[in-house]
Amino acid sequence: MGPQRFRAVIAADSEGRAVIVVPFDPDETWGAKANHPVGGTIEGRRFRARLSPGASGWVLTVRLCDGVAIGDDVTVELAPEGPQRSDLADDIATALAASPAAGAFFDTLAQFYRKAYLRWIDATSRRPDVRAARILEVVGLLAAGIKERPRS
Repeated sequence: MGPQRFRAVIAADSEGRAVIVVPFDPDETWGAKANHPVGGTIEGRRFRARLSPGASGWVLTVRLCDGVAIGDDVTVELAPEGPQRSDLADDIATALAASPAAGAFFDTLAQFYRKAYLRWIDATSRRPDVRAARILEVVGLLAAGIKERPRS
């Protein structure tokens, strides 16, 4: 689950965007997901992005700024962003495992949304009955593809 460090050349994809082909399979390294929200550094400059499947493997789309350009050989460090399923409390992990649609959607959310759902559940630490109800509600919202809980 830890960070991955590698050297790569920034290339241009078929649409002219700057991309880095990732030399490892993030599904094998961090667990299978439709895409992987990641954070890390390129040549020491921090960034947040998503790894997406591409024609030649997983790719990271790069914003060209701060002195990096297509053709540059760069050092990249990537790590999954936000709470991962292995970090979750057992009751939440079990509920997500029981609903593949909810679990898959949770895995693709940016850390902001994952943390917001988890904070809302964890606010019930002294009320197990309310916690169970909130977990069920969150699983339902995630299965429906809703990024954040509606405010009431």
